[in-house]
Amino acid sequence: MPPRLALDPPLLNAACPWATDLSYLRALYASPSTGAITTRTSLVDGYPHDDAVNTFVFFDPAHPSSVTGVFPQSFPASADSNSASLNSFGLSPIKLAEYLSFAATLADEALAAGRKPKPIVISVTGSTPQDTGAAIRAVLAAAPRIKAPLAIEVNLSCPNVPGHPPPAYDATGLADYLAAFPSNPPLPVGLKTPPYTHADQFAMLVAAVAANRDKVSFLTSTNTLGNCLVLQGEAPALPELGFGGMAGPAIHPLSLGNVATLRRLLDASGLADVDLVGVGGVADAAGYARMRAAGARFVGVATALGRHGPAVFDAILAPRARL
Repeated sequence: MPPRLALDPPLLNAACPWATDLSYLRALYASPSTGAITTRTSLVDGYPHDDAVNTFVFFDPAHPSSVTGVFPQSFPASADSNSASLNSFGLSPIKLAEYLSFAATLADEALAAGRKPKPIVISVTGSTPQDTGAAIRAVLAAAPRIKAPLAIEVNLSCPNVPGHPPPAYDATGLADYLAAFPSNPPLPVGLKTPPYTHADQFAMLVAAVAANRDKVSFLTSTNTLGNCLVLQGEAPALPELGFGGMAGPAIHPLSLGNVATLRRLLDASGLADVDLVGVGGVADAAGYARMRAAGARFVGVATALGRHGPAVFDAILAPRARL
């Protein structure tokens, strides 16, 4: 089995638009309230991003016609009620090699400032199992040259890549991808999973992890919920047909259910040492506490990061600091 994740505090950003380049990652890495950071999901050769198609909006889950568009991405300290997000992003346009260079830079800067480098989770995927295996091996090969602990998150759940349905929804596809993973890697390796909605999907994932115990040591649950639509009046808020992946408070109960179900099934299958990174709608200390209570060892944040910037991590951990 790969090593387990180790981070303190048990809080990090999830792979998201606000982890795209070094300017975002540097701010996240400098935060005393992140125990690690995660890069945006990358491919070995990058993704053909199109600003006219790949974008996002914030919206109010209680009044979905209330929409805030914020492209290009920024950290808008927003006080409105548009707390959920809908995105039509694919993957990062930045190549994997550049993210590895970012990781080296962040580690060197931390050491120069007298800080111990914290873990960096490199989120990767590929259009085929072979491409994905190559991405994993590229991170493993680079790790000895980077002065920060690395981990690898393999994203098998992005709902917005045309022609490539998320492999983690399909038993055969998932098995094919896992077959391309190296056995007993020296770094923590995990899967980012989509939101599941019925028992057979959970059972399929846990069976796949059990059959590959030497390849996976954590699961990140959940990615966005695909095929969602937000309308402004009668027109889609996103380009073209308007469909995208939903995140934020609107997905929080589903994410809690996924984490709780996976924790129960993993434990019952002798996989208690497979950790969960719970992601989905956490924006404050109460959401963090709920995700931990559901069974997440670590908690990831994305939409709230986009709304409030890295200060959201300070707010999430503030009650913990007062104990």
